[in-house]
Amino acid sequence: MLEFLAEAAASGESHAAPGAFGISALGPGFFVALSMLVVFAIMLKAKVPALIASMLDAKIGEIRKQLDEAKQLRAEAAALRDEYAQKAADAEKDMEAMRASAERNAAEIVEKAKADAAALIERHKTASAEKIAAAERTAVAELRAKAASAAATAARQLIADKHGEDADRKLADEIISGI
Repeated sequence: MLEFLAEAAASGESHAAPGAFGISALGPGFFVALSMLVVFAIMLKAKVPALIASMLDAKIGEIRKQLDEAKQLRAEAAALRDEYAQKAADAEKDMEAMRASAERNAAEIVEKAKADAAALIERHKTASAEKIAAAERTAVAELRAKAASAAATAARQLIADKHGEDADRKLADEIISGI
């Protein structure tokens, strides 16, 4: 069959196009166009464009609603971001204030510790001086006691050596007569 068409094309013969009712203008293209016009007319009669437009309007309304919600959510998110940024800045300030306060407290504690240490050292010096003075007094008292004891022993020995019984009687008689 292809050979037949190829020969017909090569021979230059032309054939008339078939048409309805013997009219060649009423070919397949005409009927396709006519059926399309009928479909469009039915669609217009059934108000399909209005239905499509209402569906598109509903979709547009839904999209606008979503966009408005998105704008609102974005505004809320921006407000939260700003709030948390403010809280972070406040926390930073509070942290700085607490650090400064802690440093002041530490410095005060160090100064108090130095003053307490100096007072303690002074008290220990005073207590040590008092202990030394007490030890000196005790040593002096012991030395005096030993010296008195030694003097009494020496005096007893001297008196015993130099005074006899007769000298004691004579001394006792002098004391008695003096009374």
